[in-house]
Amino acid sequence: MAELEIVAEELVLKLSAKEKLEGIHGDLRAPLSAIRSVEILENAHQPADRGLKLGTRIHGVIEVATVTSKGERIFAAVHHDTPRGIRIDLEGTEYDAWIVGCSDPEKVAERIRSR
Repeated sequence: MAELEIVAEELVLKLSAKEKLEGIHGDLRAPLSAIRSVEILENAHQPADRGLKLGTRIHGVIEVATVTSKGERIFAAVHHDTPRGIRIDLEGTEYDAWIVGCSDPEKVAERIRSR
């Protein structure tokens, strides 16, 4: 399962080996200064389930992909066992946002916000 970690002054989205294959992507990194907002999502599948996708998508089950829609580029890592998650809006990076499913989105969001 994808994990968000803070390493030095960067937010790192660490993907499992399987997710790297599913998402056709390696781990992602963004400077903490690029974070504009962190939002808790009750259904993290929904915002990742639109637009053009490069990666793996089974509606409502898995989205591990780059999603492009309405001029916005998102990387999503959401699975059926972690339907809740967070959306991290970014500025000045390759992606406008990351959407990540997690078992305790409140805890993850607080850890990011506190930095």
